[in-house]
Amino acid sequence: MNKVRMSEMTRVDIQKALDGGFSTVIFAVGSNEQHGPHLPTFTDTLIGDVWANRVAMKLGKTLQAPTINVGFSDQHMVFPGAISLRPETLKSLIRDYCVSLAKQGFKNVVILPSHGGNFKAVQEVTEELRRSLKGTRIVSYADLQGLLGMLVEFSSRHGVSAEESGAHAGESETSMVLALREDLVDMKHAEKGFLGNLDDKLMAQMLSHGITAVSKNGVLGDSRKGEADKGEEYLELLAEKIADFVRKQVEI
Repeated sequence: MNKVRMSEMTRVDIQKALDGGFSTVIFAVGSNEQHGPHLPTFTDTLIGDVWANRVAMKLGKTLQAPTINVGFSDQHMVFPGAISLRPETLKSLIRDYCVSLAKQGFKNVVILPSHGGNFKAVQEVTEELRRSLKGTRIVSYADLQGLLGMLVEFSSRHGVSAEESGAHAGESETSMVLALREDLVDMKHAEKGFLGNLDDKLMAQMLSHGITAVSKNGVLGDSRKGEADKGEEYLELLAEKIADFVRKQVEI
């Protein structure tokens, strides 16, 4: 099939896919929030949508459900543009997504959080759905440190430090958005942000008081080092890593 995005398919197309053995469906859980003065607010949603699409294509026999484009973003409410769901609201939304997809006949549902604030909610609702949804396998990549570790590894191949790669709007995210929608990136405003070690104490401060408790400009990393070629490489490597993870969890 040339199409895997369910939102671009007719019900006839989707039924043909199900009848043809497309028993796995994947969707990302993004956000709408500030990403420094240079990146669009839907950065996590954009990256997550493309990431899920590439994973679906790599897995084969997999469709992509619409990306959830808002998440838990309380720590970014200090800047304009953020829309934040309560964790229970986000879990309810994901729960309804998965139940709907299971009723449609999908046997495997894969959830990909692409915003750090969503990982806890995704992990919790995954565990709940595994108990309540019989006959459907729920899989999520809810290892935030693992994801950040992969990005740091990829950035290091280009001489970019872990601190510069960053956890939010730094080199790695800037590079990926440049690869996808360069027209939405204002590199004139790309800045260096917090470059220290984001330990548990600082993370707690950020969650309690907002990202400006750690970074005045809302950047964790050095966005000035972002480049489109690196971003394309990161997206492809991430998709392959996650596809491998999913293959180990379910039979496609």
